[in-house]
Order: sequence, then C-alpha cells, then structure tokens
Amino acid sequence: MKTVVQRVARAAVRVDGEVIAEVGRGLLLFVGIERGDTEDDADTTARKIATLRVFPGRTPMDQSVAEASGACLVVSQFTLAASLDKGNRPSFEPAEEPERAEALYLRVAGQLEQAGLPVRTGRFGADMQIELVNDGPVTFLVFARGGRLVKAV
Repeated sequence: MKTVVQRVARAAVRVDGEVIAEVGRGLLLFVGIERGDTEDDADTTARKIATLRVFPGRTPMDQSVAEASGACLVVSQFTLAASLDKGNRPSFEPAEEPERAEALYLRVAGQLEQAGLPVRTGRFGADMQIELVNDGPVTFLVFARGGRLVKAV
C-alpha cells in the first residue's frame, strides 16, 4: 500500500464540477492499493498517519493532525500502483482489483475515523479533480506491506 501524505491548508474533491468532499487544515491522502495488500496494511497506514507529527507547534514538526485540530481527506489513487518499468505507457497490472481496492481504501479512512479524526473521502473510481493548497509544502510517502511499515519518507 502506497500513500502520499500532504499537509494542506485546505483541499477539496470535485466530481462533475460538484464539490463532494473538502477539508480545511489537515492532511490530504492519496492511497494506492496494490495486489497483495491486506487489512493489516490499511491499519498500519492509518496508525502511522494518525500519529505523524507534521504540524507546527513549539517546533515546525511538533503536532499530529488531531493535535492541530485538522481533518483528513482520503482519496483513492490507483496510479500509485502503476509500473513504469517497460516502455513509456504505465502498466496497472500491480494495482488491486477494484472491489478489493475500494474496501481497503475505505478501511484506511475508517481506521482514521476510529482514531477520532474528522475524515472525508473522494469517490472511488470516479474522475475526480483535486484542489489543494499544500502547506509548507510538506509531503511524505508511506509504504506498508505485510502488516508493517516498509518505508516512510
């Protein structure tokens, strides 16, 4: 499971010109589900993101999203699972099947809600337009596999 985490001043998702979800200060998460990802990977991802100290307090990276009174906007982005190894056209073979991918993406959102965070989501499978004001800019990558954090950069 690959997740791009961006600290935002605000973010919104539009589908067919209509805003379907938006947050003010918080985190925008682009979640890519790959074949073989599990519920444990979703839980690991949510735990890491809920506790990341990426908001300013006494230091520039001192508070979690909850401590900063922020919210999470969670958007499924299957292109994060693409392979660019061969040729010039992305292959989406590594991406999970849609039904399973949607369930895992929603599990990440649900686990963040269970952690007490306000959560909004995009619309799985829709052609979405994402508007955001990246705060900082601050962007991180979180990779989970086999129920453990593989990499967070």
